[in-house]
Amino acid sequence: MSFAAGRLLDYLKTYALYPLPQHALTRLVYWLTRRESWWTPRAISAFARAFDVNMNDALEPDLASYRTFNAFFTRALKPEARPVVSAASDIASPADGRISAIGRVTDARLFQAKGRDYSLLALLGGDGAATERLGDGGFATLYLSPRDYHRLHMPLSGRLIRQSYVPGRLFSVGPPTVRTLPDLFTRNERVIAQFETDHGLMAMVLVGAMNVAAIETVWHGLVTPPPGKGISHIDYRETAGSAGHVSARNAGSVTPVHLQRGAEMGRFNMGSTVIVLLENNALWRSDIQSGDAVRMGELLGQVR
Repeated sequence: MSFAAGRLLDYLKTYALYPLPQHALTRLVYWLTRRESWWTPRAISAFARAFDVNMNDALEPDLASYRTFNAFFTRALKPEARPVVSAASDIASPADGRISAIGRVTDARLFQAKGRDYSLLALLGGDGAATERLGDGGFATLYLSPRDYHRLHMPLSGRLIRQSYVPGRLFSVGPPTVRTLPDLFTRNERVIAQFETDHGLMAMVLVGAMNVAAIETVWHGLVTPPPGKGISHIDYRETAGSAGHVSARNAGSVTPVHLQRGAEMGRFNMGSTVIVLLENNALWRSDIQSGDAVRMGELLGQVR
């Protein structure tokens, strides 16, 4: 296929999604993937074959043991399957996936794809304080394909200080859309978790996408669906039992959350993208670049 034909195909795949009822279709997927029915084992088996899913590392490798598609999709791994880097300054990969982009945040803008960048302030839902701290740091964007392990883990140890929800569209975050749709990650629905670490502020942006039927964090549980109508925040810097600016649907007490590097912090209930942001610039591995596959716990680089 010629370059021009490939670009045209990318645009067709991307802009065909504009008129679709993205949230309605995604809610349907949410319902279907949590049903127990006669077709569930067949659907799981067909999916595993179609995407060449490797079950050898799964805590439960028997496909027939999963009662719902979502249980299979968010399966746990054997503890020894993903060793986590251990040096104090090491940055661990938060997920199994492929590097979509990696590098430095420059003047509060991030690289998306060739010829495209986007605003850190918009990505963080207008959080000026976090943007100021992260505006010249490091970032890594990882795409999780349908065949990947879909739990997310901590790149560094940290204390949760804020969780934010930003409503938006649910465009695909696959490579064709990343290459063609401007400001993709600031258009889509997302959940943002900010942590104080020994190396400064770290944010993890969990980007929703078409058929990503839910985003969860381990301390909060299900964040979406249902989609919110506005940006909301929970401030975890407050003392236990009090909340910061919280929307009505998230109102309630909060408790301190401390997570070690490699600990599970959340999950996608279908494939999507996670963006890691670091206040201090990272010295990324010199042998890693866009398109490379990585595994959770693997070394991405070191905090300088």
